[in-house]
Amino acid sequence: MATVLTLPITAPVLPKGYTAPLASTSRLSTPHPTGHRVLLPVGHAHLDHLRLALHHAHDFESFDAHTATEREAKQKLLAAEGAAEDDLGVGDEEESAEILALDPKEWKKQDHYAVLGLSKFRYLATPEQIKIAHRKKVLKHHPDKKASSMSTETIMGINVNQNTNDDAFFKCIQKAHEVLTNAEKRRQFDSVDPAFLEAEEDLTGVSATEFKNKKLDFFKTFTPVFELYQRFSRAQPVPGLGKLEATKAEVEGFYDFWYNFDSWRSFEWLDKEVNEGSDSRDDKRYTEKKNKSERARRKKEDTAKLRGLVDLTLSLDPRIKLIKQQEKEAREAKKLAAQPGKPGKKTKAQEEEEKKKAEEEAKVKAEAEKAEREAAKKAKAAAANAAKKARRQARAAEEGAAA
Repeated sequence: MATVLTLPITAPVLPKGYTAPLASTSRLSTPHPTGHRVLLPVGHAHLDHLRLALHHAHDFESFDAHTATEREAKQKLLAAEGAAEDDLGVGDEEESAEILALDPKEWKKQDHYAVLGLSKFRYLATPEQIKIAHRKKVLKHHPDKKASSMSTETIMGINVNQNTNDDAFFKCIQKAHEVLTNAEKRRQFDSVDPAFLEAEEDLTGVSATEFKNKKLDFFKTFTPVFELYQRFSRAQPVPGLGKLEATKAEVEGFYDFWYNFDSWRSFEWLDKEVNEGSDSRDDKRYTEKKNKSERARRKKEDTAKLRGLVDLTLSLDPRIKLIKQQEKEAREAKKLAAQPGKPGKKTKAQEEEEKKKAEEEAKVKAEAEKAEREAAKKAKAAAANAAKKARRQARAAEEGAAA
């Protein structure tokens, strides 16, 4: 049991100059005769007091109802503003019947970007865009919402829900979100993105013969090819094909980069799964070994294909011919400078200019000769006409004299 301890404490004596403090004159500290404190006319409490007194006649129930209505309206407004702010234009793509009929068991074959409505963003989609698109799809396709929106039919006295949706597409949505929010799985999927494979087939099927026969534009043909593959580069930024006016250093830098292209593309997404129900370690080892071999084969084929595209581009690049011609002219100019007494060999540009000048001079000379011939012809005709006229006048004179 606790005991009370009494300490002998003696209060000190007040000093001689001590005076008691005056009584406080604060209105807040002095109680009101009615027992209530006086409120200062500021703050939310004062505003609520005015609303209660002026608009609700001190009816607390009416005041509380009005406050709740205002709060709900404000929350709806904030929700609408928030949706407008975070809506980055994703998740609103039209869903085709093919997309809605996807089988979640075949999730590795589905286009996860199309499922979430991110077809126009694809590998460029940000985590925030993926989050927004997933939320929109969940709100639209959640099984509970689907079930509540379906009508019911009475069969033999029993209400039967006509919702035949077994939430298959919702499972596809969840799987797409799982893949695209996992950096490693997304990298694997982006490596074999069906949209990329389709574009690759369309853009890389041009041969040197077809290019020359159809007289295709070099830059329009090959610029999209390298823009397609640059997504796989570990090194950034990636140099583009450029234009015809590119310098020698820019052209050499482009081909040096692509001949040493360091790609992060991998092919784990195409791995075969271990047979279901098999617990054999030998089966797992065999499958893993087979997958590893297939990944290496596909990687080698991809590298060889890209190298072949670079070789084809180099062989058809018009800038290479221009660069070689410029280097040849520079060597000849250097050689001519080393032998000042010897007449130098004319460059191709100089030869073409002289040939053009000679053709123009020949044309001017031919036109002058033609003009001279025409003038002589006209003079001859005029002389003949004058002689005829003179003979006619002579005969007329003779006939007049005889008469």
